[in-house]
Amino acid sequence: MYKQNGETVKKRVFIGLLSFSILLIIGMIFSGVLIYYNRFGNWYRYILLAVIILLSLFILIVSIGLAGVVMTLWHVKTFFGLEKLMNTSLNILFPLALTLGKVFHIPKDIIKSSYIEVNNKLLQSRNYDLTPNDILILAPHCLQKWDCPYKVTTDVSNCRHCGRCDIDKLLKISSDYGVNLTVVTGGTLARKKVMDIKPKAVVAIACERDLTEGILDTNPLPVMGVLNIRPEGPCKNTKVDLEKVSKAIEFFLNRKE
Repeated sequence: MYKQNGETVKKRVFIGLLSFSILLIIGMIFSGVLIYYNRFGNWYRYILLAVIILLSLFILIVSIGLAGVVMTLWHVKTFFGLEKLMNTSLNILFPLALTLGKVFHIPKDIIKSSYIEVNNKLLQSRNYDLTPNDILILAPHCLQKWDCPYKVTTDVSNCRHCGRCDIDKLLKISSDYGVNLTVVTGGTLARKKVMDIKPKAVVAIACERDLTEGILDTNPLPVMGVLNIRPEGPCKNTKVDLEKVSKAIEFFLNRKE
């Protein structure tokens, strides 16, 4: 029914929920207008009028941002001057999209995967030309074999390159491209690493929940999300599509195929 693979998640799931959110707010404004023209005291009418005006301005601004998102995804190019407005609109409407998803029985992971896909496509519409040292690969500790005694969360160089997990391969990618790599145990440590390293772009590997939270928390820092693969369930011996990680790095480095 719904596929978990980020490659197959349709961007229209998230965009559709955002559009419905705007329609919902418009309905509230329309209801307010109808109430306004009923017979109430002047104070009630003035307060209601102020609320209607504020909601109308809000919906106008958010609608322009959402229109910019849709046009960007459609034309696969950025619309200069709208980037901040688009990011703000997505961040404001994201919680409402999750609420509507619950109403329509759409799993949270599907909505979050769709949001990650939209975020990635918006990034790909822009041009970056960063140096390797400006890029950070942020990987979760669950990529490491759960029984490995050489924990890499304190220092990724603790890896013994046995090849049992994808940490070894990520180290090779990091070395080949000259980019930073860190392995974290959760969102708090991830945010600290970003603050310490101060990258200009992040290639983040995680599950739907951690990726969406990370993208929202670090905004406007560009974060290209790569969903991890969970053959044994969440948080244990996960894997990652290494080709996607490499392509994300090459995109930020502005290396064309």
